[in-house]
Amino acid sequence: MNTQKINLSKIAPVLMAFFVMSFVDLVGIGVDRVSKDMNLSATLAQLIPSAAFLWFLLLSVPVGVMQSRLGKRFMLNIGMSVTALGLFVPYFFYSFSMVLVGFALLGIGNTIVQVSANPLLVDVVPGSRTSSFLSFSQFIKAIGSMLGAPLAGILAAQFGDWKLLFLVFGIVSILSVLWLGSAKIEESKQEVFKASLSSSFKLLGNGFVLLMVLSIFIVVGIDVGFNSNSGQFLIKQFGIDQTAAESGRSVYFFGRMLGTFAGAIMLTKISSHKFFMWTSVLGILCLVLILLVKSQAMAWGLVFLIGLAVANIWPLVFSIAVEKYPARSNEISGLMMMAISGGAVIPLLVGWISDISSVAVGMTVLIACMVYLWAVSMYCLKK
Repeated sequence: MNTQKINLSKIAPVLMAFFVMSFVDLVGIGVDRVSKDMNLSATLAQLIPSAAFLWFLLLSVPVGVMQSRLGKRFMLNIGMSVTALGLFVPYFFYSFSMVLVGFALLGIGNTIVQVSANPLLVDVVPGSRTSSFLSFSQFIKAIGSMLGAPLAGILAAQFGDWKLLFLVFGIVSILSVLWLGSAKIEESKQEVFKASLSSSFKLLGNGFVLLMVLSIFIVVGIDVGFNSNSGQFLIKQFGIDQTAAESGRSVYFFGRMLGTFAGAIMLTKISSHKFFMWTSVLGILCLVLILLVKSQAMAWGLVFLIGLAVANIWPLVFSIAVEKYPARSNEISGLMMMAISGGAVIPLLVGWISDISSVAVGMTVLIACMVYLWAVSMYCLKK
């Protein structure tokens, strides 16, 4: 039941699930490191994020329906367990095929985690703080995302094996399962209306819900597309060496981390609709500028600002939709998690265009995506 007081013993283990949720962002470091180890083309390398994010399309709505019957915490623990398995596979069996299997399992686990964690967090925080806590949860997620690249570098330097990153994060996933399992959490129940596959997909007939679901498809595509292509973009556009270019991913996630932290504070004072509009404008400007500037210093700054711009769009879209239709939160959550499959489609499109033209031209796909988000934000503001 949605509480009126902040209870850290209930909130903390749920927030830890968002740290585990960040492990899917290893697709970025996976693209760079596996490409180098196995000499992959840009298009082939982008099969790694596709293997992970395809499952959001296939499993999100069924998981949303299942959790309405089995419970959010139960499904969340299943998701974190599968995530751990997906991390162990490429560590113990390192080949391109097993990397794809591992990231597929990581995607399956992450699908379940993302469907379950957001509505469970809504259950354990005060109703008036939903948007703020959803943004803060993305701050926690961004911390995990930011740690991936530098930790891989440290493990490679100290132990000669960057893949130890998979082992470390897999163990963290198992510990998170144990912590959440021991927490006493009372979940909200949908007594009047039970979700089904039919009722979920019928919601797409609602124009507002459809726009918001497509917005999730687009913003995740931008996030994963920039994450998985930024390294090669910085190398080819600015002549930066690979290790430094990989650190650019951490700069991006640092921007996301600060953005979500600032968003959690600002959303207690600013309308979520206005915040959505202005952050979309910032994203458009920064993505255009990074294609035009010649200075490496300016490029680093813009990478940070792109992370800042993207940071809050996901929780903003989710909270705006759920606030409008609170009784359909399980179905909306399932549909929006299904839309995370944008992380499988858009990066592959960027990679394909990069192969037939250049990585800079491929990045223009992300600008078009951000323009769509701005248009949706204006629609929400007017309505």
